[in-house]
Amino acid sequence: MERADENLLHLSTKKNFVQVLSSPLVGILVINYDHPTILAMGTFCWALSTAAVGVCHDFLQVAFWRAINGFGLAIVIPALQSFIADSYKDGVRGTGFGLLSLIGNLGGIGGGVLATVMAGQQFWGIQGWRCPFILMATLSALIGFLVLLYVVDSRKRFPTTPDASESSDRGDSIYKGNASATSVWMDSWAATKAVIKVKTFQIIGLQVIIGSLPWTAMVFFTMWFELIGFDNNTSATLLSLFAIGCAMGSFSVGSIADKLSQVYPHSARTMCAQFSAFMGIPFSWFLLSWNGAAANAPMFAEVVPVKHRSFSSIVAPLVGILSEKVLDYNSKSVDPIKGSSPEALALSKGLLSTMAVPFGLCCLCYTPLYYIFRRDRENARMLALKEEEMM
Repeated sequence: MERADENLLHLSTKKNFVQVLSSPLVGILVINYDHPTILAMGTFCWALSTAAVGVCHDFLQVAFWRAINGFGLAIVIPALQSFIADSYKDGVRGTGFGLLSLIGNLGGIGGGVLATVMAGQQFWGIQGWRCPFILMATLSALIGFLVLLYVVDSRKRFPTTPDASESSDRGDSIYKGNASATSVWMDSWAATKAVIKVKTFQIIGLQVIIGSLPWTAMVFFTMWFELIGFDNNTSATLLSLFAIGCAMGSFSVGSIADKLSQVYPHSARTMCAQFSAFMGIPFSWFLLSWNGAAANAPMFAEVVPVKHRSFSSIVAPLVGILSEKVLDYNSKSVDPIKGSSPEALALSKGLLSTMAVPFGLCCLCYTPLYYIFRRDRENARMLALKEEEMM
């Protein structure tokens, strides 16, 4: 674990790579099984891998369990997105995703602060950095158990609503208990091809690939703060302020986009997303968290099943590569007490390169949606109406 800072990018890459590879399997699970069961299964997997990381003593062990953690995330995230999409109507779906993002960010604030503050301590003879992993694993297992017991699948609660019919491809097979394995795979493959053909999906998928770069780069924020001389407590405070801004932005823009979409139904979410991506270049606090809650997740829910969005893994190494190979970052010359100005400057340039340029490209990626989203949305609604007439 002595070279943990250098290997941080490799751990993130392994986790995200497994998350990407697992996504097709998760799509099949979401189609054919109820959401609470899938969420509980993913949460238990996540809890097990998190606890295992907390007791590891070797980098290869950590890498293995981080990969398992990526599999758990690949199960939880699409299923949760699909659950929110099925639970809210078009006009308030942004608020639903905004609330989900707010709760997630608040949890991230607490976890980040706790982990950073405890990192340099010892508790009952246990290294401080291990304790947050074990605590998070315990809470995750408890949440998974509660989800399995008390959460009711939204497709069973609202089987006759118009929005439920929009997701009939996702929900029909949940009631087909005697479906063969071959038919399940064939239906899933057909659904996947249908989703990929949707132009809105292709455009937002491209934006997700590019837009994941800045967020993946942010894993280095704590390291950068400490390089410029901040201690653990101050770094935790700064990260908390950043996370609070993201939480406020995600929650507020969900409602803002919902209100604007009532006036501009085919362009409001795209405008909010472009504004967020553009302003994310100079203001990376409040506005850069708008895209997911305002546009990506609600627009996906309106035109395709929300189950194939885990595309963000290949970009993880770029910050480390730029900093170490191109911008002369040298971890061996870092002073752990006072920081290191040359290395901080190199890492700063790496962060700037992997944040400013992708934000600008994201802004451009959304432009075709002003025309394409309207057509895809109308096609999805026409398909839903035809399915209702055939029932």
